Amino acid sequence: MSKKIIKGSSTPFRGEITPPGDKSISHRSLILGSLANGHSVVKDFLISDDTLSTANAMRALGITIGINGTQVDITGKGLYGLSEPEKVIDCGNSGTTTRLLTGLLSAQTFTSILDGDKYLQARPMRRVVGPLSLMGAQIEGKEDGNKLPLTITGKKLKGIRYELPVASAQVKSAILLAGLYADGETEVIEPEPSRDHTERMLSYLGVAIQKNGNSIKINKTQEINPGEIIVPADISSAAFFIVAALITPGSEVLIKNVGISPLRTGIIDILQNMGGDIEIINQREVNKEPIGDILTRSSDLHGTEISGELIPKAIDELPIAAVAACFAEGETRIRDAKELRVKETDRIKAMATELGKLGARVLEFEDGMSIHGSRSLTGAVCSSWGDHRIAMSIAIAGTRAKGETQILDAECVSVSYPGFFKIIDELRQ
Repeated sequence: MSKKIIKGSSTPFRGEITPPGDKSISHRSLILGSLANGHSVVKDFLISDDTLSTANAMRALGITIGINGTQVDITGKGLYGLSEPEKVIDCGNSGTTTRLLTGLLSAQTFTSILDGDKYLQARPMRRVVGPLSLMGAQIEGKEDGNKLPLTITGKKLKGIRYELPVASAQVKSAILLAGLYADGETEVIEPEPSRDHTERMLSYLGVAIQKNGNSIKINKTQEINPGEIIVPADISSAAFFIVAALITPGSEVLIKNVGISPLRTGIIDILQNMGGDIEIINQREVNKEPIGDILTRSSDLHGTEISGELIPKAIDELPIAAVAACFAEGETRIRDAKELRVKETDRIKAMATELGKLGARVLEFEDGMSIHGSRSLTGAVCSSWGDHRIAMSIAIAGTRAKGETQILDAECVSVSYPGFFKIIDELRQ
């Protein structure tokens, strides 16, 4: 088990960084590039454990994928060009790989099996299996299809109208991928809009998508165009250094080429509501994805309410938002975030436990937590819970804690941000 030692310091964070490519977009570029007719090039791709799980999965389905640095070349075989895998597809730790492929593989003409590591095997899959079964999919797994491994026997699917009980980009995307093959119209209705990278990329590659409010419709599709996909930097990765700069006096950090889709910038809204000095400059659009540079300066933060429609726009960034709350004046309350309990780990319990070890005043709710800012934490031995976002959030908290913070099982950060700890050191020189 690896551990990482973070030394608390008042040294400011200063400089420019470009975080790795967006994880969500990198996953989708591999899948949709594989289904396109011909050669696609992906630039600024995120090389991480999770995205490589998707690359290897698509290779197992007969697709040629070449990775050279952060450029990926995909030889797509069209919507009906996938072939039956010779063995179980290992999705590693990646819930995105598993859930999106469950939708895609439900419509194929062969049988495939998806499995993953012990953390992924514990994550619920019925939220995807349920709607896909309504479309005619045949999916079997532990706990009546709720847990891996999943055996997916491809079937002829029919379009459905499905109202998501909880906003989830992964579930939505799985249904839309199945809808590419389903007879008739497939409609997904969200309670609140979730990240829309699947819809943006499908539209960019020539697939007709109808969006009306919280409704997304897709029809059976004949082909997907190949193309060049430039992946913006991941706002989820940027969020750690936005918070680091805000909570460390004298800091100023410019984070470049970040994806700023309105459905992903909830963390910016939250931190600005807390009094954070954050400015988005040089805004532009690349392959239907808005991007910009984020300039962040140290700030005196105050508590806020994080709930409602903000939650799906910031679901992955809530752990680092909780760290910001530790250094804010007054109380911050996170509600309506029960979804956090079914991420890579139970992130509500994990953050409440680990921040508590550092001396933070945290009260756990079923759907969130309350944090009373103290501006004073003390280093401790903390666990990552095998979750990359927990590990990185505790690391940022540790930079402002007295003494040393040890993070056990810290290698899990490679899931989304290889080189993360090196960036901390570079910005604090």
